Amino acid sequence: MISERHHASGAHFAFTDRWGGVSAVPYEELNLGGAVGDDPAAVGSNRALAAGALGIAPDRVVWMNQVHGRDVAVVDAPWGDTPPPAVDAVVTSRRGLALAVLTADCTPVLLADPVAGVAAAAHAGRPGLVAGVVPAAVEAMVRLGAEPSRITARTGPAVCGRCYEVPAAMREDVAAVVPEAHATTSWGTPAVDVVAGVHAQLAALGVTDLKRSPVCTLESLDHFSYRRDRITGRLAGYVWLD
Repeated sequence: MISERHHASGAHFAFTDRWGGVSAVPYEELNLGGAVGDDPAAVGSNRALAAGALGIAPDRVVWMNQVHGRDVAVVDAPWGDTPPPAVDAVVTSRRGLALAVLTADCTPVLLADPVAGVAAAAHAGRPGLVAGVVPAAVEAMVRLGAEPSRITARTGPAVCGRCYEVPAAMREDVAAVVPEAHATTSWGTPAVDVVAGVHAQLAALGVTDLKRSPVCTLESLDHFSYRRDRITGRLAGYVWLD
């Protein structure tokens, strides 16, 4: 259920795999995405199961309506009965409030400055990488008192640069904005490495505590992959502060 878990001086980071939930094929088992066609009751049960495994309350998790942009919402409570806004990053200075990001090949980015008590979660696909959603999240954290040199960054399971094949023109367009994302597949065709691009953006902002997951979602049958399966579930990354 929880494939990776990290701690850093009061900050908690976690990423799920696809197992341990109640969703049926093709969303089996731990689908946490509510907009992919799965039974809403199953998604609710899965979110409760994942939160329980992490020791957090399901109603203290902030979700997003992710749209592959760069907009950021600063939050101090869950949305309640209000639909989540169309944003690709959420930032909070409220300790104990968990922020969640959904992915199935895109890069989940979790950030925390425990000293300032500021955390963020961002959804970085290829469009979001180019748009600058991760720098926008860091900028929002800084406005709340965070310092890049104190930020711990963790990126979770995502499609790797050896597998993310794209047309040559698309690779060049991405590399024109983020050169470090220029990649080649293991079979020799043009590719984009979103994770490498995200890490380069963070490093350029002064974030030095950077770690990435070793998991490629397209290669791992323990994780959801949109590029591999098209109709599939969503993984989640969670970050919160004590």
